[in-house]
Amino acid sequence: MKTHIDLPEVIAVFPLPGAILLPRARLPLHIFEPRYLAMIEDCLKSDRRMIGMIQPRAMQGGAPALSSVGCAGRITSFSETDDGRYMITLTGISRFRLVEEVAGFQPYRRCQVDWTPFARDMQGEETEPDFPRAAFLDKLAPYLKQRHLGVDWATLKEAEDELLINALSMLCPFVPEEKQALLEAQTLPERRQVLETLISFSLQTGGADEVVQ
Repeated sequence: MKTHIDLPEVIAVFPLPGAILLPRARLPLHIFEPRYLAMIEDCLKSDRRMIGMIQPRAMQGGAPALSSVGCAGRITSFSETDDGRYMITLTGISRFRLVEEVAGFQPYRRCQVDWTPFARDMQGEETEPDFPRAAFLDKLAPYLKQRHLGVDWATLKEAEDELLINALSMLCPFVPEEKQALLEAQTLPERRQVLETLISFSLQTGGADEVVQ
């Protein structure tokens, strides 16, 4: 089902290496830096309650350059600790392509973004009718063992295609460049193929932190 959400041209962004958000997935975040506490407070005052997750790249002057593609999420859960930190959950809405950074007086970064390359994200849950689930899980098992990651196999076997692939893309400990490749995969089948490639590469290299070229 298509979901209508008013997508703004300018959004606050949270640059976080190794962290990606995908449409309809949930990302818990622990916010403690003053500039991002201010970002959350401003976000909660708005109707959209929207933040863009984006990965930083190499340093460029005083601040790291930003990746070309990120994903916006809506704050759907919020709590405050006794010492003023925030625990939030972002639910993914749509990916975006960064157009340019917008100057302002806020302590956090804001960007003009283009949603049109990822219009499919707003059309509802994706599926992969020919998803080779059994073969995929057989390949996943030794990878999780290699990385000492415990999972609920019953839940994995029953999870919807999109939930399974997107959750693994977000949670598996790939390097930032590999995470970005998963984020930028246009369709769910493409993301699943990238994920399988990364898993195979990790198994072949024994889990060394090299980047697939």
